[in-house]
Amino acid sequence: MTPITQSEINKAAWGACDTFRGVVDPSIYKDYVLTMLFLKYVSDVWKDHKASYAAHYPDSPELVAAMMERETFKLPETASFDALHGRRHEPGNGERIDKALHAIEEANGSKLRDVFQDISFNSNKLGDEEQKNDILRHLLEDFAKTALDLRPSRVGNLDIIGGAYEYLISRFAATAGKKAGEFYTPAEVSELMARLVDPQPGDDICDPTCGSASLLMKCGRLIREGGSKAYALFGQEAIGSTWALAKMNLFLHGEENHQIEWGDTIRNPKLRTSDDMLRHFDVVVANPPFSLDKWGVESAEADKFARFRRGIPPKTKGDYAFILHMIETLKPKTGRMAVVVPHGVLFRGSSEGKIRHKLIEDNLLDAVIGLPEKLFFGTGIPSAILVFRKDKADDSVLFVDASREFVAGTNQNALDMTLIEKIVATHQTRQTVEKYAYRATLAEIIENDFNLNIPRYVDTFEEEEEIDLMAVRAERMKLKGEMAELEDRMEGYLQELGY
Repeated sequence: MTPITQSEINKAAWGACDTFRGVVDPSIYKDYVLTMLFLKYVSDVWKDHKASYAAHYPDSPELVAAMMERETFKLPETASFDALHGRRHEPGNGERIDKALHAIEEANGSKLRDVFQDISFNSNKLGDEEQKNDILRHLLEDFAKTALDLRPSRVGNLDIIGGAYEYLISRFAATAGKKAGEFYTPAEVSELMARLVDPQPGDDICDPTCGSASLLMKCGRLIREGGSKAYALFGQEAIGSTWALAKMNLFLHGEENHQIEWGDTIRNPKLRTSDDMLRHFDVVVANPPFSLDKWGVESAEADKFARFRRGIPPKTKGDYAFILHMIETLKPKTGRMAVVVPHGVLFRGSSEGKIRHKLIEDNLLDAVIGLPEKLFFGTGIPSAILVFRKDKADDSVLFVDASREFVAGTNQNALDMTLIEKIVATHQTRQTVEKYAYRATLAEIIENDFNLNIPRYVDTFEEEEEIDLMAVRAERMKLKGEMAELEDRMEGYLQELGY
């Protein structure tokens, strides 16, 4: 069997989007393509396992059926991709696919409960009945191509599918403008944040605005790279279709030890203990929506979890609502967190200034890291990562200005591994580096009235070279002489020509 590469699968999966282009907006069709990739993969795994049992027990179809019943994932016969593909020329593709997804949900109980309830292939978003049937026939045909034969016996390991899923999510994010931030944090930013919080075996890791779970999985992957699978992932996501993406994403990456809840983290935090208190975690990471309007100020004062005892954020800017929630969910001794924020969080006054004052006074702020502009999909504004810790060794805060070092792109800038390593190493050593990092004492921050604007601490001013005025004058006189000579020659030529 010819082995297939990650890039071939990525290319084929992205090619399946051609069916929708020009007919349906990418922000809508992304859910259809990603769900179909999921369905195709689980169908191919099922088919592979069945073929393997059939080869072992060629004369006992009953035994093969019994073995399939013991599989951890169940796929009803009529819900498989092949069954749907076989009937693609008949009317009712949308209804058949929806019924298949609901059958898969029911057969797999807690694993996939409600995952497909926010997506309907029978929706009029895909056009009238005839157009919809046609589009879905093409989609089924695209995924039936040899390049998207995703059987484990052909693709080798699970991550090649997870990789394709991540690839599609990142491509959709790149074309979805502002909406992209809802479901995707660029891979290199996830890598940086995960490295800053340094997840360890045994850690409980949470992202309260988890999107498609890419940041959570990056933290898990760091632990796995160290040879351990002892960790648990937790998350909450407010948007139903994005929550479904997270569940499918985790499933495709083989992440079994996870709990992802659907709901508004500020108004209704769902990750709670048996006695209805907020659950605590060793690591908390998030890329929350920037300056969210209508974040839930009306219920903040009576918050039963006392998340806003340091102050209530302004009603039109929810940045500190997410920060305060995250702080409250950190374990008392091991808790550490990293959160992406817009720069206004560092210096805005009023209630935000008071909250910032208290967080610094409580010695929770560990580092402020300025990032380059245009790193995130949907916004060109520069941002920063705030790192908080419960176990700080002293009351200093490290400031890093990494805003001027990036890999430039046409619409998007990026960080490469060299730049990530530099930021992480600077954070670990906590030493002042000229024009790049500064370790500020609490006294210095108080002197700056708790303003965390990075240029107050990291001086990146480049002195201009002194100008030698006499040399400039001499050069000017020389040029003036050459100009006069040229004028004389030109006049001579014109006279020769009779002008």
